[in-house]
Amino acid sequence: MSECLIPTLTSNEVVASKSVLPAGWKADLRNLKALDLTQPVMELLRRTTSRLPQDVIDALVKGRAAETEGSRAFNTLNDMVENILLADGNVTPLCQDTGTVIFFVHHPYGLSQRALKQQIREAVAQATKNVWLRPNCVEALSGKNSGNNMDPFHEGHPVIHFEEWDRPEIEIAVMLKGGGCENVGAQYRLPDASIGAGRDLKGVRKCIIDAVVKAQGQGCSPGILGVAIGGDRVTSYEKSKEVILRKLGTKNPNPAMDAFEKELTNDLNTLGIGPMGYGGNTTILGVLVEEMFRHPASFYVSISYMCWSSRRRVMTIGSTGEVSFD
Repeated sequence: MSECLIPTLTSNEVVASKSVLPAGWKADLRNLKALDLTQPVMELLRRTTSRLPQDVIDALVKGRAAETEGSRAFNTLNDMVENILLADGNVTPLCQDTGTVIFFVHHPYGLSQRALKQQIREAVAQATKNVWLRPNCVEALSGKNSGNNMDPFHEGHPVIHFEEWDRPEIEIAVMLKGGGCENVGAQYRLPDASIGAGRDLKGVRKCIIDAVVKAQGQGCSPGILGVAIGGDRVTSYEKSKEVILRKLGTKNPNPAMDAFEKELTNDLNTLGIGPMGYGGNTTILGVLVEEMFRHPASFYVSISYMCWSSRRRVMTIGSTGEVSFD
């Protein structure tokens, strides 16, 4: 019988002691044109690739408690917890697939997106050299690996989304999206006669259930589902990924969507697919939904599946230059 591991991560003090940032480092936001955030982004990547967010850990532990002790589902979830502790303690990647690297950047007026993009790219290349990231960027047809996670054609990787806001601070969120879970994402165009889904919430529900059933645990379940209702083909998929940045257990600001998320999470966990498709009560850790506006002629439901190793983290550089990580 496997030992029931209690997931206690290393302290913030220990994490800080291994930081690539010099002690007391601060950004000078008074001169945004001269700002260099290469090192802070490197530290963000170091923490993200090796340290799972606490809300995801809590959901995994809750899932383990729902399984019969000694069962394959229980042992699988327990191994995931052991993996979390080993990665955190040794500052090594949680998974050999460190995924597609996706950034969401919010910044004040005056910051150069072009300069910051180059700094982020340099940080990703250095993180790859340090083996915090696996070189995952290959040419589509030849499969030739660039070796440094850089898209050699059009700077398409790492993926960087910029948005200016009216706050004085800078916020940079990163998501490491594994290839296996990306492969089981799905997009539906409603109505869909093949699954009997109309243009309503019941139809959306059928799409989500269909996607999870088809995945059958592939994508490293128990997964987290990001769902966008509406938009066009591109913006819908983008939103379905962005919504995964929301912490598990937080309420959806839309009460109807909040109830929908909770009900669907419970229902999906009755499918019996379980961790890694081995069977069990824990198929999904959470469902996160956002409704968008759409063209009257189109109705898309986009589902991004995130594996149990949901590596995401947010770095905030405050108005006085101090750096914090969620």
